[in-house]
Amino acid sequence: MSWLRIIHETTYRYKTPVRFGAHRLVLRPREGHDLRVEEMRLEIAPEFELEWSRDLFGNSVATVNFLSAADRLRIRSQVLLQQTAPFPQRAKRSRLRVPYPLTFSAEESAVAAAYLGTTFPEDVATVKAWMEDAIDVGALGDAEEAVAAVGRAIRDTVQYRRREVKGVQTPSTTLKEKSGSCRDTATLMLEALRALGLPARFASGYLDCAASEAGRASTHAWAEAYLPEIGWMGYDPSIGEATSSKHVVTGVSNHPRGVMPVSGTFFNDDSVFLEMTVAVQTERLSARPDQDGNPKAASASAEIQAVRNFHDV
Repeated sequence: MSWLRIIHETTYRYKTPVRFGAHRLVLRPREGHDLRVEEMRLEIAPEFELEWSRDLFGNSVATVNFLSAADRLRIRSQVLLQQTAPFPQRAKRSRLRVPYPLTFSAEESAVAAAYLGTTFPEDVATVKAWMEDAIDVGALGDAEEAVAAVGRAIRDTVQYRRREVKGVQTPSTTLKEKSGSCRDTATLMLEALRALGLPARFASGYLDCAASEAGRASTHAWAEAYLPEIGWMGYDPSIGEATSSKHVVTGVSNHPRGVMPVSGTFFNDDSVFLEMTVAVQTERLSARPDQDGNPKAASASAEIQAVRNFHDV
């Protein structure tokens, strides 16, 4: 068992005070057998009203309505997580192999279909052509190997590049430029997995790594594939490895736009917008913090130290 504290702050600045439309926050980590949210605090300015809900994908979503105009919008989230170890637990099913191509039960087929449809239909041919050159599909031993092969191929093809522009690149653009943000590589992997007949979804959250420990990271993104008997498994093409306890999911969706950490509008000319800044800091703890907030920090594991400094908006 371990504890992880995550502080995520987003700030928007404007030349003059502006009125804000409703903002959608996907910041609360998804809980499960391996993770539990012990505490969560939200600090938001200007004055606001907030309502929680769960969306179609089971994500916890906070809708914020602002009550006054301001020249700065600040959202600060602080969460304390309890993680069980080890993760993922595969010892008992280490011999389980999911044949590729996949077959689904009648109960799963209808749901799986929603995660097989392409988000970028005009890019399907380009993605398939790239996979024919990058992956020997005929040599894939099982479905897990298929997922890993796609992730490794993206890691070998695309160079990480932080982009300040909102949204994601199309898969064709990422392949043409051979560079992209973590959201771009996750989107490419999403389309590549679906082209292979593997149901896939986009995952947004945090990566506990050297950059986040130093307080200079941002949010992260990767892809997850659904495999019968195994369930959803994540793979991070930015670092070329399967997800682990370093990855904390805040939202999943069948579309990259479905789980933007912070999204919303303001009412004024675009020229009044000055900048947006994002900072994410993580701290791994050996025990739950005391009332004074002074926990004993655990030494970073070799696994976490090996992760490169990925941070992306």
